[in-house]
Amino acid sequence: MDKNYEEVYHNEELTNWWFVARRDMLMKLFAQYKIPKEAKILDIGCAGAVFLLELKKLGYTNLHALDYSAEAIAQAKKNGLEHAHLMDGHYPDFEEGAFDVIVASDSLEHLEKDEVALANWSKVLKKGGKCFILVPAYNFLWSEHDDINYHFRRYTTKELVAKSEKAGFSIIRNGYNYMLLFIPTAIFRLLQNLLGKKEKDKQSDKGQILILPSFVHKLLAGFQKIENSLSRIVRLPFGVTAFVVATKR
Repeated sequence: MDKNYEEVYHNEELTNWWFVARRDMLMKLFAQYKIPKEAKILDIGCAGAVFLLELKKLGYTNLHALDYSAEAIAQAKKNGLEHAHLMDGHYPDFEEGAFDVIVASDSLEHLEKDEVALANWSKVLKKGGKCFILVPAYNFLWSEHDDINYHFRRYTTKELVAKSEKAGFSIIRNGYNYMLLFIPTAIFRLLQNLLGKKEKDKQSDKGQILILPSFVHKLLAGFQKIENSLSRIVRLPFGVTAFVVATKR
C-alpha cells in the first residue's frame, strides 16, 4: 500500500462509512455462525486492528492481528491490541491448526501468490474452523484505487470459491456485498476507461476513500447496514465486494 494513502487509511478506518459497514458485515457473520467468545481469532491484513478491538469490547479474549506493514502493526499496538504480528500474509508463522477463526478482509488481493496464501491459511486453521474472506470484486472495476493499494487482482465469487476449495476449504456460503454501490461505481469506472483517463499524481490521490461530513458517513453506513442484514437472508447477485465463508475440511 502506498505510504501516503496508508496514513489516510488509518485516519479514516474508525469512522469512514465504508469501514464501519464492513465491520458491521463481519459482526453479522460472526453472530450468524455463532463464533464463541473464547475462539482464537486471527485477522490477516489487520491495518489498525479496529475490527479486533470491537470484538474485544464484545468480550472476545483471544485476538491476534497480522500485517506486513510495520506502521499498521505499530498502530494496532497503539490501539491496545496485545498480539499484533509483523508477518507476510503469504506465510503466517504459526503452528498448524492454531486458530479457530481467520478473518481476511481486503487482504488477499494484496498478495501476489494468492493460492499459496490460501493454502497456508488453511494450515493454521483448526479442522472445522471458520474463515471469512472478503475481496474487491470484478476486474473490470479496476481503478487507481487498486493501483495505489498495490492490488494484484479483483475477484468473482467463482474464482474465489475455486481457489479456496483448492486450498483445502469447504465453502459454506459465497456472495457479494455493497450491491447498492455497484451500479454507480461501475458506471464511473467504465466511463473513466472509455474516456482514457490517465493516472494523475498518485501521491495526492486519496485512493478513492471519500472524505465526507460525519452525518453523510453515518447515513451511508446506515444504508449499507440494511443491505448487510438483507444479505443474511438472500444471496446478492453482484456487488463491489466478493466474499466466502469457509470451513477447514
